[in-house]
Amino acid sequence: MRRASVGGLPPDAASLQLAGLVALADELGVALEATQLAQLWQFVELLLRWNRVHNLTAIDSPEQALSHHLLDSLAIVPTLRTLAHDAQARVLDVGSGGGLPGLPLAIAVPSFDVTVIDRVQKKVAFLQQVKAELHLTNVQVVHSRVEDYRAAAFDLIVARAFSSLVRFVRLTRHLLASGGRWCAMKGAMPHNEITELERSGLGVRAASVVKLHVPRLDAERHLVVMEPS
Repeated sequence: MRRASVGGLPPDAASLQLAGLVALADELGVALEATQLAQLWQFVELLLRWNRVHNLTAIDSPEQALSHHLLDSLAIVPTLRTLAHDAQARVLDVGSGGGLPGLPLAIAVPSFDVTVIDRVQKKVAFLQQVKAELHLTNVQVVHSRVEDYRAAAFDLIVARAFSSLVRFVRLTRHLLASGGRWCAMKGAMPHNEITELERSGLGVRAASVVKLHVPRLDAERHLVVMEPS
């Protein structure tokens, strides 16, 4: 029987990429079962397919989608699991766009109840399609500006390339649970943003900055973990 392609790759190339993903995820400290691997690749395939029409991301190759999107998102899994004490947690992905990092998080950590929110309708339609096709029962999709959104508080609020740290905190503070954390994904170490946060008077501090190593990505990555001071 002929195997189906993944993300536009020929079947043999898809098999190699899928096998490689196991090793790359292990390098990140993320263990994935066969079902999760299949869901992650199906997510990549849907992202690239929709991107041809809806321009969800500047990346249009499976190889770059693997490194710049999938592995980049999975790199924060160990830190988030530690913050959640390896237990159930409500997670909000702000300005989710193409579902990053929220959908890979929901797939890799089934104990996370993940809400992905975006104000752009075409992106929300994509998120809803992924949720339906991948049968992600631990994902909720919301079409709203985050500052207008009202819901039960979240244990972890994450964002990838969303805004400055100060603006991120200001727009989402009403959604953070007692004892919760903000987790902002950044490229280079955001010294100026951290200083701005300290001087903002918001009563929020950068509790830690985790330097991330993303396999196959030759660029700096950091995760800024913030909490009320």
